[in-house]
Amino acid sequence: MRRVELTSIEGVRWVPDAETGSGVLTIAGSSGRIDDARAHVFARHGVLAESVRWFGGAGQHPALWEIPLETFLRRIENLRRDCDRVWMVGSSFGSEAALLCGALCPQISGVVAFAPSDVVWAGNDGGRETSHWSLGGEPVPFVPIDRQAREVATASRFRPIYERSRRTFTDRVEAATIPVERIAEVILVAGADDRVWPSIASTERVSQRRTRHGRETTVVTSHDAGHRSILPGEPAITVGVAMDRGGTESADRELGARAWEVISMALELTARSADTPSN
Repeated sequence: MRRVELTSIEGVRWVPDAETGSGVLTIAGSSGRIDDARAHVFARHGVLAESVRWFGGAGQHPALWEIPLETFLRRIENLRRDCDRVWMVGSSFGSEAALLCGALCPQISGVVAFAPSDVVWAGNDGGRETSHWSLGGEPVPFVPIDRQAREVATASRFRPIYERSRRTFTDRVEAATIPVERIAEVILVAGADDRVWPSIASTERVSQRRTRHGRETTVVTSHDAGHRSILPGEPAITVGVAMDRGGTESADRELGARAWEVISMALELTARSADTPSN
């Protein structure tokens, strides 16, 4: 297996020794970092896997606001040149981007969304509230953040902020809702003890919307897991914004193991063990 540094953007591509024909672009959450470890897990099972830094890098916005979705769509286009099918895998804020791109680009075979959101949320460029994402240079419709909720919430537990903001700005929800029914396949993974935002409620809304449009959705949830699932062979992640993510490492790993079973089936991955030493 080879690790290749990307040149057109800060990122990495893991090239497996024996490819399955599947490709994956994996997107981290609020850190915007290169999700090297998760890409490596996929590559160990025969997937051509990439991950990129999507904010905070050279020529990028310093924080999460109006990030061009083209950042990801260009990588999907590159992966499609070398793969029969390409999936996007996103976590938390990255799930917004993954689901949006899946809805925009029919060439994306499917999306795996960890701790997903069914709507686009607001970012802030240092004083102006705007969308997390842009497309064609224009901000994607979003749900604003209730400032009063931010003031009364605890510093490390953000779920009440999102719950109250959704109630406050009900009139903005419809326009900001991601058209997930356009995505061919969707796998949703969420923990009920997620204290960052209401990912279980979002999971239910995504699934219900797809059902209304005749689409099936695979849902993997856990009562005890929190915001971050841990896939087999993946280290526990400690970087990112300091917050109470809920769950426990054991519960997060158990959810990740069950999620990996359905991901492996959907992507038709090889049966190689995640514990097999890599080259």
